[in-house]
Amino acid sequence: MAKRYYRKLAVLGKLEATYGVDAAPTGAANAMRMTDVQFSPMEGQEVPHESLLPYLGHQGVELAGLYARLEGSIEVAGAGAAGTAPAYGPLLRACGMAETITAATKVSYDPVSTGFEAASLYFNADGVRHVLLGARGTCTVNLTPNQIPRFRFNLMGLLGTISDQALPTVDHAGFVKASVVNKQNTVMSLHGWTAIAESLALDLGNQVEMRFLVGDEGVEIVDRQSTGTFVVEAKSLATKNWFSIAKARTRGALSAVHGTTAGNIVEFNANQVEIGRPNQGQTQGILNYSLPLMLCSGTGDDEMSIVVR
Repeated sequence: MAKRYYRKLAVLGKLEATYGVDAAPTGAANAMRMTDVQFSPMEGQEVPHESLLPYLGHQGVELAGLYARLEGSIEVAGAGAAGTAPAYGPLLRACGMAETITAATKVSYDPVSTGFEAASLYFNADGVRHVLLGARGTCTVNLTPNQIPRFRFNLMGLLGTISDQALPTVDHAGFVKASVVNKQNTVMSLHGWTAIAESLALDLGNQVEMRFLVGDEGVEIVDRQSTGTFVVEAKSLATKNWFSIAKARTRGALSAVHGTTAGNIVEFNANQVEIGRPNQGQTQGILNYSLPLMLCSGTGDDEMSIVVR
């Protein structure tokens, strides 16, 4: 009997035309190039039998509300040509973001509050394929100097079939290699100040609920609270007074642009950012401030935008 190896895996994802109906992703068209994958094949509830009996002992359980969870990271990079949707686009769309393509210019992803899309996901762990249907989720992104920036997806789907299936032949040609975050490749600003930054972390903040009812079941995005943390080098108050900005509850813009070559530029924009209570720290003996960010909505569904160009 052949052994199965942890490092041999494939992830496929394709948007569904009808919720919960298998979209049948293929390795040639829908492969996802992920790292640091964590997979929970069977989450849910254990409902115990609890009859009163004249003896002790376990009475067993029933498994209810079963679903699967897939977590994994994808490099923050473009699509190779401006105006082309990146290969990871379907996962952003399954996280409650609408895709808008401007031909030969850019592709924008903006949050929505209705009409959520969902994906069929195939997770193949060296010959055993798990199918997730109606998958939706949330994502975070981290940009840290001298590191490759990555989206982190957390996706949940209805439990489909689990079967022996050969690993598919995957085509990752649509994925572009990301450049590291540094002074040459990355520019960040907050409230009008071009930042000297140690890190930026953003969290789309979807509240995702598994909902199992008589007559209906699915994965639902029921709320969204987008947040972040920006760690910046501490400067004089005359340069930027984060304390007065926080106390006044002033809103301002956040921008992070990563990449310098058309076809491999990704922007993160938020126009109504409030700053929480700054925390003081240090790195390498240099003072810094850790700024909690609240990405607020202005006119609706506009608290954050991801632009690939």
